[in-house]
Amino acid sequence: MRACRLLGAKSTLTARVDSTRGDPSGNTGRAFQEEIRKKIEKWQEPPPAKQPKPLPVPDSEPKKKRVIPDSQTEIYFYRYAITDMRKLANRIQFGIPEESSLGDGLGEGYGMLGQAGSGKLRVSMGQSKLAAKVAKKFKEKLYGSSGATSGLISSLACTPVQGIELSNPQAHAHQLGGGAQSAYFSETGTFSRTGRI
Repeated sequence: MRACRLLGAKSTLTARVDSTRGDPSGNTGRAFQEEIRKKIEKWQEPPPAKQPKPLPVPDSEPKKKRVIPDSQTEIYFYRYAITDMRKLANRIQFGIPEESSLGDGLGEGYGMLGQAGSGKLRVSMGQSKLAAKVAKKFKEKLYGSSGATSGLISSLACTPVQGIELSNPQAHAHQLGGGAQSAYFSETGTFSRTGRI
């Protein structure tokens, strides 16, 4: 495709030169022909060999974190970012065999998670920004605080003595409200007005 485009462009130029009789000797056409041949040979050369990239030195200084401009991108980045636990599991210390889930090198390796010598997996729990955002959105929705019942709540109570019994929640409220405290916690009671001292 590239060769066809190149041939078309150069033949158009040579046709224009011929139509105006700009070069009766034909040197322009031979120059274009040589240029086309060189370009096509250059295109047919194999690409340069890929140089092997050396591995970074272990325990070198960490790379700078990239700046995330968009909030949606930031949420996506934090949701799918590698956790500290996974980073430790992916790293292997030189000269020390790693522990694995099934033992004897079988299963998934733990990497540097269990290298402290205590036998426990050492993971530092960090509060991520995404978890805080999700908790804030959850509080804004106020799940379960609307006051409406789901229809699965009933006033039937299962007791070991009588089996199923129907309980009256208002009777329970009257029992609590009776006595000396009834005037103090009364629903119909109002504040009393006192004179200024």
